[in-house]
Amino acid sequence: MAVREVHAPGLGAVALATALLQRARLADAEAGLWEAADVQWWWRTPRASDAVAQRFWVDDTGPVAAVLLTDWGRAWGCDPLVVPGAAVGVDEVWRRAAEAIDALGLGSVEVLVRDDDEELRELVVRGGFEPDEAERGGITWLAAESGPPVPALPDGFVLVDRARSPAAPHPMRGRNGEAVEERLRQCSLYDAALDLAIEAPTGDVAAYALFWFDPVTEVGLVEPMRVEDAYQRRGLGRALLAAGLDRLAHRGARRLKVGFSTEPARALYLAAGFRVAATDTTYRRGSRAQR
Repeated sequence: MAVREVHAPGLGAVALATALLQRARLADAEAGLWEAADVQWWWRTPRASDAVAQRFWVDDTGPVAAVLLTDWGRAWGCDPLVVPGAAVGVDEVWRRAAEAIDALGLGSVEVLVRDDDEELRELVVRGGFEPDEAERGGITWLAAESGPPVPALPDGFVLVDRARSPAAPHPMRGRNGEAVEERLRQCSLYDAALDLAIEAPTGDVAAYALFWFDPVTEVGLVEPMRVEDAYQRRGLGRALLAAGLDRLAHRGARRLKVGFSTEPARALYLAAGFRVAATDTTYRRGSRAQR
């Protein structure tokens, strides 16, 4: 099947990346790092990379590979994506990634690599990237039918979602900007009923999390999840996670996924029944960034 290269910026790139990652997940149940919803979450805030014409390889069925360059602030992320079994090799995609990095003059770049992906790791190291041992994380999976029971919240705390309270300021605006809700609603997989928060008795947002259901792959993704510092150690993270996973199961998710980059997050997800399927390391040239 003939493969051609196409370029697309902005929401056009998000749409192509969504189709590519859905195709990759259908080809392999656990390969790769990202779900389609991950790329849609990255769209939450305006970035310099919105204007970049991202590179895709497309066959008669749709996209099979891509190089995604994302401006995270202090560094740019580079994500080479290839559908398992595609006619385009990882080496070709990485070669074009290096060309794109040079063409844009990006001096600070990072690449997240699965620790079991020897081919990509070798290419990245040969390209001058070095591992940051402090930036290690992993991917966990759980069968939706095995999700944890939903515990009661502490007295006075209330679970809310954007479908029922759309007029209130979005709880993620402080870290992601005032445009976060507008940007999320531009994404095909965003569901306001899966955009959850826990309100404290004072009305403050104590915790929030966004759960994504992909009807094509039947995967439910948790991204992001946060308990504010003043409300730690009250069981809010456990309750919020369980409530969101329960909603994903009722939406039709068969498998649930969440990544971790800290030990407390890893412990929370393992306690909920998730199992670690892969670990990963950030390789970088320059300063740190946050997805």
